[in-house]
Amino acid sequence: MASLAAAIVAGVGVARCQVGAAPRTAAAAAPRPPVMPPRPPARVGAPVGVLPPPSTGARIRLPGNGVLTRLPGQGDLLALTVDDGANSDVVRLYTKFAKDTGVRLTYFVNGRYASWTDNLALLRPLVESRQIQLGNHTFSHPDLTTLPERRIADEITRNDAFLKKNFGIDAAPYLRPPYGKHNPAVDRVAADLGYTTPTMWSGSLADSTVVKEDFIVKMADRYFTPQTIVIGHLNHVPVTHVYDQLVDLIRSRNLRTVTLDDVFLRPTRLA
Repeated sequence: MASLAAAIVAGVGVARCQVGAAPRTAAAAAPRPPVMPPRPPARVGAPVGVLPPPSTGARIRLPGNGVLTRLPGQGDLLALTVDDGANSDVVRLYTKFAKDTGVRLTYFVNGRYASWTDNLALLRPLVESRQIQLGNHTFSHPDLTTLPERRIADEITRNDAFLKKNFGIDAAPYLRPPYGKHNPAVDRVAADLGYTTPTMWSGSLADSTVVKEDFIVKMADRYFTPQTIVIGHLNHVPVTHVYDQLVDLIRSRNLRTVTLDDVFLRPTRLA
């Protein structure tokens, strides 16, 4: 019994040495460590840490022949997707937001807007590192359901060529049809061009028109939840005023921001 009690006491001593510090033996823990000065506050503008994306080994196959509206399963993932690019300053500031915080984004690009070439030098390194993914939103943002098949194909292929030329990426298989409007004819033409995944959303910042900052935060509070695909827009300035609130929500809820490529295996595209 005496030897058992001594073993228990020794075990408790080791456990106490390990709380809040690297594991140490009881003998090494005897001297008290020097009192360290408090860490200085983070400098203004320093990157705000967010959780990293899942490992590449966790990627799964895309659902076959279906519309993507949310991320499958139960988890801690948030896909923040932002569309269009009508305002060059908003594209620049959203990209800087990603660079400064580590937040991962998917941009659905309309190549007609000069914002994409205006911000090429800032944006391209984040695309190359895969922190920002680019998807196809057509070249000029028409309602595809109102167009003949030849025009549907032209809108998709012209934007596809724009993304390849300027960013060196293949945006397939993700097509976000403008206004969320698609039908069997649109889906068939898109699939023939390699865009097999109409990409919709299950939450929205509701900022396709000019809205107030507190409304955007309210929508984020509602929809920044696990496995949600959230849509926002790169068009109006108010969202650029609430980046701190957005990243605070992400951090407080322990969400992992992800691109679509962080979640899904990229299918082989046939030539």
